[in-house]
Amino acid sequence: MSQITYQIDSAHSAAQFSVRHLMIANVRGEFSKVSGTIVFDADNPANSKVDATIDAASISTRDAQRDAHLRSADFLDVEKFPVLTFRSKSVKGERGAWKMTGDLTLHGVTKEITLDVEGPTPETRDPWGGARIGATATGKLNRKDFGLTWNTALETGGVLVGEEVKLTLDIEGVRQ
Repeated sequence: MSQITYQIDSAHSAAQFSVRHLMIANVRGEFSKVSGTIVFDADNPANSKVDATIDAASISTRDAQRDAHLRSADFLDVEKFPVLTFRSKSVKGERGAWKMTGDLTLHGVTKEITLDVEGPTPETRDPWGGARIGATATGKLNRKDFGLTWNTALETGGVLVGEEVKLTLDIEGVRQ
């Protein structure tokens, strides 16, 4: 087996996040439009690559007013920065417990991040004869590192929106 290319299935993939709100609870949301390619090399996983694009306007936190604010210039500024991208640079570890390092571009700023990757699953046939794999990646970032600095101080101390953002990416790929 050599390198196999999979197309990310947008209908069965999502990029989820959570961030502290009022310093007491987590607000969760997701980007529903994720696309790109996965090149998996089972013989030499270090040669595997991921190139993913996320439509910034596809953000949803189940609150229309908050979503509109997140799309505005205060946060994602989707008019100016319509996509987020991730391009892997290295894969280390062993099957089921990988560390994937790559460049995340968010809000026009590119920074290196490392994701913990569970998977990929063994290839499975879908009802239409296609071959699919799945993987979950998790990580953290500081939103201020990407120029997302908007906040409001609270009367009781602290801030409205936390700086640390936890990420979970559930990805399903279809063999090309």
